[in-house]
Amino acid sequence: MEAEPGVIRKLDEVVVNRIAAGEIIQRPANALKEMIENSLDAKSTSIQVVVKVGGLKSLQIQDNGTGIRREDLDIVCERFTTSKLQKFEDLSSIDTYGFRGEALASISHVAHLTITTKTKQDKCAYKASYEDGKLKGTIKPCAGNQGTQITVEDLFYNVPLRKQSLKAPNEEFQRISDVVSKYAVHNPQTGFLLKKFGENAAIRTQAKSTVENNIKLIYGGSIGKALLKIAIDDPILQLKVDGHITDVNFSLKKGIFLLFINHRAVESANLKKAIDNIYSSYLPKGCAPFLYLSLELDPNNVDVNVHPTKHEVHFLHEDECVDKIKEAVERALLGGNASRTFYQQALLPGASAPAVTAADAAKANDTTRLDYKFVRTDHNDQKLEKFFGTTAVARRESSGDVIGKKAKQRPVKETKLTSVLNLRKAVEDACDLDLRKIFSELTFVGVIDRWKALIQYDTKMFLTSTRVLCQELCYQMLLFNFGNLGAISLSPAISVAELASLALQDPDNGWTEEDGPIAELAERIVEILVSKAPIMREYFGLSISEEGLLESIPVVIEDYTPSVVHLATYVLRLATEVEWDDEQECFQSFCRETAEYYAKIALTKEDQEYKWETEHAIYPAIKQYLLPPKSFGKNGTILQVANLPELYRVFERC
Repeated sequence: MEAEPGVIRKLDEVVVNRIAAGEIIQRPANALKEMIENSLDAKSTSIQVVVKVGGLKSLQIQDNGTGIRREDLDIVCERFTTSKLQKFEDLSSIDTYGFRGEALASISHVAHLTITTKTKQDKCAYKASYEDGKLKGTIKPCAGNQGTQITVEDLFYNVPLRKQSLKAPNEEFQRISDVVSKYAVHNPQTGFLLKKFGENAAIRTQAKSTVENNIKLIYGGSIGKALLKIAIDDPILQLKVDGHITDVNFSLKKGIFLLFINHRAVESANLKKAIDNIYSSYLPKGCAPFLYLSLELDPNNVDVNVHPTKHEVHFLHEDECVDKIKEAVERALLGGNASRTFYQQALLPGASAPAVTAADAAKANDTTRLDYKFVRTDHNDQKLEKFFGTTAVARRESSGDVIGKKAKQRPVKETKLTSVLNLRKAVEDACDLDLRKIFSELTFVGVIDRWKALIQYDTKMFLTSTRVLCQELCYQMLLFNFGNLGAISLSPAISVAELASLALQDPDNGWTEEDGPIAELAERIVEILVSKAPIMREYFGLSISEEGLLESIPVVIEDYTPSVVHLATYVLRLATEVEWDDEQECFQSFCRETAEYYAKIALTKEDQEYKWETEHAIYPAIKQYLLPPKSFGKNGTILQVANLPELYRVFERC
């Protein structure tokens, strides 16, 4: 039987629009990018983003921009409706983010879209809902501030395959966070806020800030300290570049490259490859820098209409521009190379050693221990304080402190809860035996600051991150002493409501007026913790009375007292961050939150007290109990900084 030719049919308009929407809105982060650009085009100085379930359940953005006119709400979600473009020739000089008028239309075809907006001239705000690019129902007047609030709900509800192909909500939230981070860095004149619904702000920047400050705030102070300025002004190429790159002393396992061309977040494989080649001469293999570059080109030389999501652009004289930027990066790195610091990668016990020559083998047969292999075994012989003219003092007990005496520990009892046994097993399975050997045989050398310390193992010296180690130690101590923890009594007992109120007033905890009155939230926190008090008292030694008074906290490390400064935030997070509804997640999240609190070192704690606790409480407990995970050998928690035999070789060459 001969095959018949297929019949060509015109696709239904709804199908066409959903196909087009799928090209533009590939995931929640794409939808947010389009809406952020609309807000920036509207001259907003404040942009707030609230996310539920990675943006799939709800994605809300609110700005204080110019708003949308009441008469434009009828067509605002139709395709190719825009206020930024009138004729095709305007593309050659476009200076706004959006221009096609497809963003809101595309979103409305794959989600339920609601817009609330108010212009400066309007006496009230207007609210409208949209479906498949069309207005749904009527436009209703309502209360509202100047600007626009767009709520996207049930994203991809009618495209189930796309929804199933997306990552877990946390991964989608991370992609959303990356988008907000990029635009917050590039637009320091605008304040950004990003948070999950009902949680603290993940990103918060202030309006009228600077690029440098926002980089430090979002990506960390270590990056901020390593930044080098890049500036180019080439009238021949009509190219201006303003940027910040990290020097050769800083590196990341996964590089970060923020590239903006005419204020549009884009990607350029050619430019990235060229800069990576430069850094490969300075950084260890597998490491990469942080880069932020803002290129300004003549709009007539840039074609922005080459990709549905506008993340790629083409521009004239691309090779010449890349070469110019390469030269500037090389000059900056050479200029910042005078004070370069070199780090030695930790070689852990059990790692393959260099090839042994015949001469080395002969020396190995000599049982006499050479001078440079003698190891200091008594930490009282010489400690770091000796070289700085300070001496360790015995710890002083403060009689007026809120935290009082430790309650007598209860008889040891075994737990048979499967959830706790599973968590313990996970810790044991993740333990790195080579690292465990280092920590179990460590000799404490001295405190560097409130974050770092030096320890010795055999002939090697290691720089360690005290807070990271203390946090993991506390987590493990809470698990392995489950149901057997002593208690530190608080005298007098402290009102949980007052602690919650103090925590909510702290800007770092992200409370806003939209969350509700502080007094009501504080009472809700008291209700939650009082209802869970029997669990905390029985298993962890944390006691809260029926009247809502915090009476005691657990003894996690002997002779170590956590700082009262962070107690309010700890109480708040017990109510908001602990998963009380699932047994295993409850115990795990409670232990994690408690460990994070105990590991925080308040700046109000005196240096002598902190140093005493570090040397005589924290590191002895690390030596005896810590089961270090494999990640500690890779993330810089422990770094080898010296090796005695290698130092002798250096001295022999001098």
